[in-house]
Amino acid sequence: MNVIKRKNTPPTQFGRSSNGDGKFRFMLQIKLALVLLCAGLGYFVYSNWQNWLESLDGDRKITAYALVGQNEFTTYPDVQDVLLKMGSLKGFWGQDVKQIQEQLETIPWVKGAVVRKIWPNRLSIWLSEYQPVAIWNKTEFVTKDGTVFQLPMDKLKEKALPYLGGPDYQSLKVLEAWNQIFADFKAKNLVVKGVTIDDRGAWQVTLDNDIVLKLGRGDWKPKLDRFVTIYPQIEVPEGKRIDYVDLRYASASAAVGLTEK
Repeated sequence: MNVIKRKNTPPTQFGRSSNGDGKFRFMLQIKLALVLLCAGLGYFVYSNWQNWLESLDGDRKITAYALVGQNEFTTYPDVQDVLLKMGSLKGFWGQDVKQIQEQLETIPWVKGAVVRKIWPNRLSIWLSEYQPVAIWNKTEFVTKDGTVFQLPMDKLKEKALPYLGGPDYQSLKVLEAWNQIFADFKAKNLVVKGVTIDDRGAWQVTLDNDIVLKLGRGDWKPKLDRFVTIYPQIEVPEGKRIDYVDLRYASASAAVGLTEK
């Protein structure tokens, strides 16, 4: 019987040819070049974008504006002063409204500003203002959330504001004390005009008849309760009036200061 022997065939090897390696490197270089080209083009557009926008305006500038919404304190001259300080405005395309907004928010009583451009040469300006609930340290004002801000007195329409005072960081604490003291005294037919705290934490309360209650530091409520008790018993000589009542010390009585009427 004849045996036929098959010749061993070497295994076939698969791999990338030198020609394929070249094509791969070429495509990689093309992609890298495209990425660099796009990045360069993007930077060029970004760096020249503002100049292109301004070129669209030509000689046309923004020359008018309108205040929208209800403003209690801010007037057209107030806004005009801010815009004049900025110099000549650009046109519709070239003017950055964020710059105008930031400048308007430097007005001390302005809480926030929204500025929009209206074709072809106008601005629409909306302002929110701080609302005062009390005079603060005689020259400033404070809002219901304790924000201290400046406002010219001649802009104030509501003249019957309480007088509060103290370090600015204590504004909210003083407001809370005012609200409580005012309500408590009103229930006892007494009217409070002002509340202050000094740097040491000492409290003072002023009544509508200008009597000053010196409460000192610490809990002021029992001291005010003591004043309400002794106040009707204070004898005032003719031609005199009570200037202050010193309640700083824990005793049943209090020191009373008198002055001429």
